Amino acid sequence: MGRPWEAESEQRLVQDALEQVALADRLGIQYVWEVEHHFLEEYSHSSAPEVFLAACSQRTERIRLGHGIILTAPNFNHPARTAERVAMLDLVSNGRVEFGSGESSSEAELAGFGIDPALKREQWLEGLEVALRCMVEQPFTGVDGEYVKMPPRNVVPKPVQKPHPPLWVACSRRDTILLAAQKGMGALTFAFIDPEEARTWVEAYESTLASSCVPVGWSVNPQVACVSPMMLHHEEDEAIRRGVEGANFFGYSLGHFYVFGEHRPGVTDVWSEYEQRRAAQGFDPEAVAQAVKEERLGAKVAAGDTTGLRGAIGTPAQVREYLRRYEEAGVDQVIFVLQAGRNRHEDIMESLELFGREVLPEFLDRDETASAAKTARLAPLVEAALARKEYEPRDLGDYSFPAIPRQWADAAGSEEMQAWLDRFADDRAAGRRDDQLGIAG
Repeated sequence: MGRPWEAESEQRLVQDALEQVALADRLGIQYVWEVEHHFLEEYSHSSAPEVFLAACSQRTERIRLGHGIILTAPNFNHPARTAERVAMLDLVSNGRVEFGSGESSSEAELAGFGIDPALKREQWLEGLEVALRCMVEQPFTGVDGEYVKMPPRNVVPKPVQKPHPPLWVACSRRDTILLAAQKGMGALTFAFIDPEEARTWVEAYESTLASSCVPVGWSVNPQVACVSPMMLHHEEDEAIRRGVEGANFFGYSLGHFYVFGEHRPGVTDVWSEYEQRRAAQGFDPEAVAQAVKEERLGAKVAAGDTTGLRGAIGTPAQVREYLRRYEEAGVDQVIFVLQAGRNRHEDIMESLELFGREVLPEFLDRDETASAAKTARLAPLVEAALARKEYEPRDLGDYSFPAIPRQWADAAGSEEMQAWLDRFADDRAAGRRDDQLGIAG
């Protein structure tokens, strides 16, 4: 959401997004993914994805609700709270949650929550492991970790999907693709890679899954998803006009926070800087349009020294051919980025309608058979991976914890106070009111 903003800009954007998700569900699109980001002005204003996805759950019937991703380092989200929120969303959606997790690599977020970049992976993993134990163990048997310390508690509610919702992890490089495979998690490749490059990532993922997967959870989700900008129109020039500027701003604003930017909170105008830099390099919107028209659809197109994002921006026929290339590469899912820069809600809705009517049906027709075949092919690898997981829950014995007044009574050795607490319990069981007991509630 590039500047300038109006007072109602964020509200309008969120309401537009909810309308888009509802349409996607009606069209048969299978997943919606919602990010978690903090302090990244103009790039992302989605800091509470669980709230947005809960709203989506009540406007939809079939679409899977993807956390793409939850930041699981404990300073971002305590693992018990992560488990509780994921489980509650699974309950209100009747079992439609996908649980993606990640680390972040932006100074804005890491420093904002007091996380050392050198330790962020360790913190992501420990937070994730504890959150999953909170979902699976009844009760959770406690942890005395490097970053999380918590006594035994029964973390409720538990998710509908057993043992837990499908797991994913954000990936931007080949090494994190391998990490996803090693941990038995789906790979959310939040990098713009072309189908031909994606094929090598899929091959590396499956090879690692076979050789060294030890699942972080209690199930394996051997899927690879890729991200692509998207905008459709029957006229290629119009699709480009509507979608390419926003797609390129998405890439630029990401780079601003993660690679090259200097940001003054509440002051820096990322959109203005984007326009100025683009113009200084002679890469105005017309040049972008000409460059992308001269290239086959792909996640990236080059024009001089400047890389432009195109992805699935074009006619239905062009996008259909583009997605077939991902399908042939073994990619399980393509995630479309539509809300970017100043892309218009009306254009996004029209694009979704066109995609649902003219592109999606042939892929849905093949999806069930292809997914079943892949599941059967990888079943021995998944079984072997789960056999490598070592897990022995701690025996809690007769562990219990007293209510705080009971602790006071025990610490003081006060028989009078203990007797009063017993009478209080009896009165509560009998349904006597607080005013009858002479105490304040």
